[in-house]
Amino acid sequence: MVFALVLASGTGSRMGNNGKPKQFLAACGKPVIIHTLDKFLKHGGFEKIIVLCPPGWVSYAQEIIKEYSGIHMEDISVITGGESRNGTIMAGISYIADNYGLNDDTIVVTHDAARPFINNRIIDENIEMALKYGAATTAVPATDTILYCPGGKTVESITDRSALYMCQTPQTFYARKLYKLYNALSDSEKEKFTDTSGIFASQKLPVGIVQGEMYNFKITYPNDLVIAEEYIRRGIVQ
Repeated sequence: MVFALVLASGTGSRMGNNGKPKQFLAACGKPVIIHTLDKFLKHGGFEKIIVLCPPGWVSYAQEIIKEYSGIHMEDISVITGGESRNGTIMAGISYIADNYGLNDDTIVVTHDAARPFINNRIIDENIEMALKYGAATTAVPATDTILYCPGGKTVESITDRSALYMCQTPQTFYARKLYKLYNALSDSEKEKFTDTSGIFASQKLPVGIVQGEMYNFKITYPNDLVIAEEYIRRGIVQ
């Protein structure tokens, strides 16, 4: 079985004080998270789409999903996420285990709710790559020079960007394997891994790379929302 975990548990503090998390802000008259969910609903290849929200936002998320995607509500569950990204993914995996059972073939496709320009190719290739390697991440080659600046004052070195990639989502994993690896970590190790694929890489386990798209960006700052609205308005990304 393949499940989608749409990670919507962040508060979006870098968007400024908007009164609501960024994934619930409107882009061309529709909440960002709805644009994202539409892509997963249209894909149609998931046993369930699980939306993970900040505490106190579950009812709100359910209401707007019913308003904009009501005919598909049976395909979506909305639950509370964790305190961290990986904690949120673990909450999603626990929900799957409790409601559907978890076996060695269960796959989770994890994706940022604030990254609305995902497409079917990226989703399909994530699943294919996870089947092959056990874990997959979406990424694009670094196009800018990367400076190593510990302390943020002066440049210590310049890294060869030819081997560097910028990580996006989805990231896709065998759920049971990820669950076991995560729960074997110490508390300090859990805090260190802000990127889930790093848990696999730290154990020398392969993580396949799926070619992303530059337009598959995450809405993080106010200007990102302006760009997203322009993409939607012009139909640049379907």
